[in-house]
Amino acid sequence: MDVSSLPQNTEVRGGNNVRTPTVFEGNCSTVLFALQAKGAPGQQQESGGESSFWTTAAQLTFEGLNLGLIIALAALGLSLIYGTTGLTNFAHGELVTLGAILAYAFNVGFGLHIIPAAIIAVVVGGMLGYLQDRLFWGQLRRRGTGTIAMMIISIGVALFLRYVFLIFFGGQNEAFAQYTAQPGIQVGPITAAPKNFVAMGIELAVLIIVGLALMRTRTGKAARAVADNPALAASSGINVDRVIRIIWTTGGAIAALAGIMLGLSQSLKYTMGQDILLLIFAGVTLGGLGTAFGALVGSLVVGLFIQVSTLWVPPELKSVGALAVLIIVLLVRPQGILGRRERIG
Repeated sequence: MDVSSLPQNTEVRGGNNVRTPTVFEGNCSTVLFALQAKGAPGQQQESGGESSFWTTAAQLTFEGLNLGLIIALAALGLSLIYGTTGLTNFAHGELVTLGAILAYAFNVGFGLHIIPAAIIAVVVGGMLGYLQDRLFWGQLRRRGTGTIAMMIISIGVALFLRYVFLIFFGGQNEAFAQYTAQPGIQVGPITAAPKNFVAMGIELAVLIIVGLALMRTRTGKAARAVADNPALAASSGINVDRVIRIIWTTGGAIAALAGIMLGLSQSLKYTMGQDILLLIFAGVTLGGLGTAFGALVGSLVVGLFIQVSTLWVPPELKSVGALAVLIIVLLVRPQGILGRRERIG
């Protein structure tokens, strides 16, 4: 990076302005440079260094909450599907990508504003989630396919969908027509675009509504019964297949919303779901497999640790720290933060 092209009073964090990416003909490659105000952390011997450190920490904490809520949205659908079917769905990241691409198609391709385009994309994502279980996963369950076999099949589905996206969407990065670049607003030590505050409010509201629906509504109680013991739930008169399809519909819609929110915070690309899939699994596992609020708590921990850890580690290694926290917590509490102990054998 040519440091002379940076805005005044801005510098590359750590002073390293050289990156050596691996690129291939016809493919795009993204290179990250962490920027900071001159005199920010790393140069704390200067006057005001301590104040700059805490300002940067506050900014990174906000960004971590933003990322954590996006991961939580995606993790919630994955956790619900696992809880009711036992399926570890490696194609869930592609459902996130699908939501962003659908919104982009309605927004840029058909000329709709991003808000109605996003609503339509969420509805279509839910419908595709229903059809996915009705025509594919449900058929495998009826044939008695084991959960490990279905997990391996989901990896194949993920690869298939990923390259379908590459064919129709392309390998380039794209952006929505609206809210791409907004001037930041200052709230205390935090500077953020208005869309970030609105997006976080929507994400938190959806997570709370789904969590309360699981706890208070009849369908939510049926879903928890199916997750606890499908055979007993069926013998009690609960239509297990119907409940699972409702969960798949909800999971597809929430994953689509997560993809849209991720696309608003960064550029769109055909691998965006794959890029955060490991973080989604980390959030679900850390919070407790099959628990809705566990997915929220675990994802927030992962998002916060990823962003705040860049105070001490290079941005390229920030995901490593989050996975290290996952390993440490699971060594102490294998069932996750909000998971339940289960007797095995």
